[in-house]
Amino acid sequence: MMNADMDAVEAENQVELEEKTRLINQVLELQHTLEDLSARVDAVKEENLKLKSENQVLGQYIENLMSASSVFQTTDTKSKRKFQWTISRTCAFISFFHLKERKEGFQH
Repeated sequence: MMNADMDAVEAENQVELEEKTRLINQVLELQHTLEDLSARVDAVKEENLKLKSENQVLGQYIENLMSASSVFQTTDTKSKRKFQWTISRTCAFISFFHLKERKEGFQH
């Protein structure tokens, strides 16, 4: 009888050990997933900063071209502001699709 009790305890210990091992492996897998996601977030943040900088340069370049060209010279301040807003939105639109393209490329 004592041998059967020891076998039962040993079997129970084995089940507990297997469960602990499974949980440890699951935790390790989740840690790796978190590390991967964190690295991805850092890469996206870096890309976002780069795109913002490029957008500012592009916007300044366009503004310089507009101010140097008589075609874009206007005495109507409201029209000029509306045109500058349109250029700004266009730059943001280009940056958005550039980021989206990079993100989709990153996922595949």
